[in-house]
Amino acid sequence: MQCSCKYLIGFSERLIIHKPPRKFSSFLHVQTELQSRNPQQIHLGSSIDSVTYTNLLKSATKSGSLIDGKLIHAHMIKQSFDPCLFLRNNLLNMYCKCNDMYSAQVLFDGMSQRDVISWNSLISGYCQMGLYDEAMGVFVEARTVETKLDRFTYASVLSVCARTGNLKIGMVIHGLIIVSGMGLRVFLTNSLLDMYSKCGRIDKARFLFDISDELDDVSWNSLIAGYVRIGSSKETLRTFARMHRFGVKMNSFALGSVIKACSSLDCSEELGKMIHGCVIRLGLDVDVFVGSAMLDMYAKAGRLDSAVAVFKLMPDRNVVVYNAMIAGFFRLESDTCDGFAKESLSLFSEMRIRGMKASKFTFSSVLRACNSIVDFEYGKQIHAQIFKSNLQSDEFIGSALIDLYSKSGMTEDAIRCFDSIPKNDIVSWTSMIAGCVRNGQFEQALSLFCESLVAGRKPDQFTISSALSACANLAAVRSGEQVQSYATKTGFDHLTIIGNSQICMYAKCGDIDAAEHTFDEIVNPDVVSWSVMISSHAQHGCARDALRLFKGMEGCGVAPNQITFLGVLTACSHGGLVDEGFRYFESMQRDYNIVPNVKHCACVVDLLGRAGKLAEAENFIKSSGFGDDPVIWRALLGACRIHGNTNIGKRVAEQVIELEPQAAASYVLLYNIYLDAGKQSPANDVRDLMKKRGIKKEPGLSWIEIGANVHSFVVGDKSHPLKEAIYSKLEVMLEKIKEMGYVKDNNSFLNDSGQENKENRANYHSEKLAVAFGMISLPESAPIRIMKNLRVCGDCHMTMKFFSEMEKKEIILRDPIRFHRFRAGSCSCKDYW
Repeated sequence: MQCSCKYLIGFSERLIIHKPPRKFSSFLHVQTELQSRNPQQIHLGSSIDSVTYTNLLKSATKSGSLIDGKLIHAHMIKQSFDPCLFLRNNLLNMYCKCNDMYSAQVLFDGMSQRDVISWNSLISGYCQMGLYDEAMGVFVEARTVETKLDRFTYASVLSVCARTGNLKIGMVIHGLIIVSGMGLRVFLTNSLLDMYSKCGRIDKARFLFDISDELDDVSWNSLIAGYVRIGSSKETLRTFARMHRFGVKMNSFALGSVIKACSSLDCSEELGKMIHGCVIRLGLDVDVFVGSAMLDMYAKAGRLDSAVAVFKLMPDRNVVVYNAMIAGFFRLESDTCDGFAKESLSLFSEMRIRGMKASKFTFSSVLRACNSIVDFEYGKQIHAQIFKSNLQSDEFIGSALIDLYSKSGMTEDAIRCFDSIPKNDIVSWTSMIAGCVRNGQFEQALSLFCESLVAGRKPDQFTISSALSACANLAAVRSGEQVQSYATKTGFDHLTIIGNSQICMYAKCGDIDAAEHTFDEIVNPDVVSWSVMISSHAQHGCARDALRLFKGMEGCGVAPNQITFLGVLTACSHGGLVDEGFRYFESMQRDYNIVPNVKHCACVVDLLGRAGKLAEAENFIKSSGFGDDPVIWRALLGACRIHGNTNIGKRVAEQVIELEPQAAASYVLLYNIYLDAGKQSPANDVRDLMKKRGIKKEPGLSWIEIGANVHSFVVGDKSHPLKEAIYSKLEVMLEKIKEMGYVKDNNSFLNDSGQENKENRANYHSEKLAVAFGMISLPESAPIRIMKNLRVCGDCHMTMKFFSEMEKKEIILRDPIRFHRFRAGSCSCKDYW
């Protein structure tokens, strides 16, 4: 008795120190709480026997009430009650089932006597909490003290191996089971089947199944589920047919697994209907597991009407059924329209009204629906419910939240969601990297990619593709080559998605030859491959090459999409191919049933405008149906400046400014139109209007990659460590090209809105500084690749032609419109830009 009291006092001290229970302030309070819960059995000051304590503990365990369980335990301690081993095991089981593993471990450590039930309870508790290392540790300790283990012990540790995918330990446990003489028991056979199939060794599971003398319906279910898990649909159906021939009663789990297998077969609809008929005959059509599988099957087959019918016929719809229906709506949404995503959100609301507790799968599906229809406000409400449910740390939910905030342009909030996930998997890393790329934060995207490697994550093809996109937008060809090398090292380089990203990276970095070489190496180029290559040639001014590729694409039987035709029309626009452009525009609608969007129409306007057909371009806008979109009008405004048409230019500018009053580009274009025409007074009026409305022109920025570093410049920049050498080289080059006949274009740099000494400042535009730096930093044979955020001005364009001829150096300049490739005094755009 003395030993027992010491144990109870020690446990109570540790319990109070680490987890002080509420309402334990006095013995009278404890008694009152107990009496209020079971007044027939407990009276103030009365003693309670083991049977009563056992019944009370079982009740607390069943209800999952940790507070009630602790009250009962506290009553034992206060009464100095010496519990027997059976009662202590019940206490241990209560703590484990209520997820209080600290108290369970303290109780277990203080038990002077333990049996196999004690060990099983603790192992099961850790396994239930996902603490698999701790569960295996308890199992090892049980074997160390030579406890005689039973089938439940081995079943628990096999479950740990199955959940962690630890095949090596699982096979060791299998050996121990055989040595213990329990290998023939069907209960453990089923656990072994589950372990092998979940560890990806369905061959070992099948071998064990075939040599086992005793099998039950669970054995068949485990094997069928294993085949479903690896996607072996035909073997699933064969096993199911064999199960039927052997006279094993078909149950909901077997039928549910078979229905899942039907979803991935070509004859899924007909076969699924046959299984559905079997389900109805067996009376299992209202079963939750079977019903969810049928919903999923019909949704994957595009039979939403059948899926909804199954859903409505189920009388007891729980969260699993709602999850299946919500996922079904969303799956169809991706191929049809936003209406289905909205239906999934309505189902979620209905589910909440019914008082059902949403699971992490529910929240994940609903967030994806919000992302699809870009309903950010609803998504934030879902996030609040996720937070209340304490599910924000789940990897799947976290990835969906990252997508939600990234698509809404709120990268900082996306990063907060990313940081709140305790164990980020590669999916969440990829979501965060792609989110940064989507919002123009390319350097941060590359930084995250490097962090993922340091963290030991293995990037997949989507991660690598996003990293290459970041390199493409930064024009960081060296970084892109490093990412490409990683893709080659990890075996992803043969994938088409990686090849497509490499084409885009090289093309945006100005190396169209490397892009074409990459394209030629792709074994089976898809529509994206062709479209990216066509668009790349278009941006580089190689219009005929782009059209040649398009004909090759048609010859290969690859159907073009909207992006393909956008590249083709851009090529025609940049190449001045008016007739060809209109033929392709008509072919897009007539031959491929592609409805033109505003970007296609803007290309046609640009095509007509560059050719000087401004009136036709204006009429085309009015008949296009996109007259309220500023993008299409701005294309015409740019053409008005090229051809110096102030009348149409003024009218178009007023239209654009009305549609987009805060966009500086429209004001600057109108300002330059007036300036080119020598109309200083209206030009000044435009500049004054900008000042009045608080609109500032975006400063020009150019950058160049030298080695592993990117160097950026603004106009008149003197922050670079090599500024003296840069300016000295630039002055020398400017003097030399003057001797070659260079004459400054005084109108090209007056868009620096009202600054003094504009002519002098034009000598130090950002792209000129970048070129001078490239001249002193790169080998003679290396081309100079410059990127700029604004359209290159006429004077800089002329200067680059002279620089390329004088220095016998290729200069590649990318602005937001196109690439300019300067060689031997000429440009690839043929001065048509």
